[in-house]
Amino acid sequence: MAEFTPGTKIGLTDSGHAEIVKTLGQGGQGIVYEVMVSGKPYALKWYTCKLKDAKTFRATIQDNIKNGPPCDKFLWPLYLTEEKAGSFGYIMDLFSSDYTDFPAILNAKDKNGNRVSFKSTEIMILAALNLVNAFRELHRQGLSYQDLNDGNFRINLKTGDVLICDNDNVTPDGDMNSGGVGGKPGYMAPEIVTGKAHPSERTDCHSLAVVLFKLFFRHSPLQGAEYERLPCMTEKKELELFGTKPVFIYDPDDESNRPVAGVHNNAIKLWPLFPPFFQEAFIRAFAQGMKNPQIRETDNEWQKVLVRLRDTLFVNCPSCGREIPLTKIDKTAGIKCGGCNSAYSYPRLLTYASLLNVKDYYVPLFPGKKLYACHTNSNDDYSAITGEVVMNKNNPTLWGIKNLSGDTWKMTAPDGVAKDIPPNGAIPIGAGVTVQFTGTGGSIAE
Repeated sequence: MAEFTPGTKIGLTDSGHAEIVKTLGQGGQGIVYEVMVSGKPYALKWYTCKLKDAKTFRATIQDNIKNGPPCDKFLWPLYLTEEKAGSFGYIMDLFSSDYTDFPAILNAKDKNGNRVSFKSTEIMILAALNLVNAFRELHRQGLSYQDLNDGNFRINLKTGDVLICDNDNVTPDGDMNSGGVGGKPGYMAPEIVTGKAHPSERTDCHSLAVVLFKLFFRHSPLQGAEYERLPCMTEKKELELFGTKPVFIYDPDDESNRPVAGVHNNAIKLWPLFPPFFQEAFIRAFAQGMKNPQIRETDNEWQKVLVRLRDTLFVNCPSCGREIPLTKIDKTAGIKCGGCNSAYSYPRLLTYASLLNVKDYYVPLFPGKKLYACHTNSNDDYSAITGEVVMNKNNPTLWGIKNLSGDTWKMTAPDGVAKDIPPNGAIPIGAGVTVQFTGTGGSIAE
């Protein structure tokens, strides 16, 4: 069908109409327009492809509109249009200009050639957490997304906020969406590529792992030496690489598809910079999870892994704010900032016998380090700040954990003396101090 011209009015099923302003983009399913509805700007996705079962597909979107989004990270369908020229569409909110698409992030520049990057590594990890948590909320409601790829979400590089679009393919887990979408090559789970399974929560988790791998290592998890040896990509080879014979580039038991030096430099450079537990999560997701989807890393497990990564990967220099990677620090030599040359002792550790289902969990206690509800309240809330490591204003060598939770904590000094720590009070950071937070507890060690 021909594109709608500016000024064209399309009726909405509830009431009113959408007026076309301009074309925003075009994909495999249809065209996205900017429209005005009741004086406010929105996006309209209009279907130009032949839908497998248009009636069922339309009814599914209507159900999703009625039920509402799983959380505020989804640009959820708001209104359905009436049929026009043999098709229909739906209305959703527009992306803000503060959000950057994933291809631009991977290329480190936008379509205009401007460089783009995250404000910090911490913000990148927060973005990953927000994306994972959004899918966790979706799956908790018994739904599957079915088509996660690099084109249907954007990230605010300053705040880590995430917005997910193309939610018309969302269906109850186990149901095949009537739009006929199975996914995008490179993001689809092997069992979908081979036609042995339909999209589901488990296949969503494979696509999610692909996105996370690309985010942190800026490369595809399956494109190594085997991919590089191809003179050209054919349907048969694509089926092998992503379906029948996929090999993770860092599979510990199969080195046939390792990254190629001089070609896959991002993966080669970045993989060693991350701690073993983070690498092992991707090994489970790909080396093991591609063979057995039932042991594939879930969104819930990814959230725990990412919280742990945020806790242990780096600290920030109190003087200049520069990120200091702890993986490169010799504990006996202390910390020296590469930005301003300030020197600090290696941080003491807040240790837990078990946290987030990890034994001997620890958090480096360095000035500026935040504690969240998942550290103090025995839940999995990674965003609510409940504590912060602060410096004594009169003596910068003295550090403490400031109580920002609103609850009273308890501490016990090495000599056995117990003390209440009210809101805005601070626990002195010293070896042998034990702490009882609101819902969990730990101790401070060297």
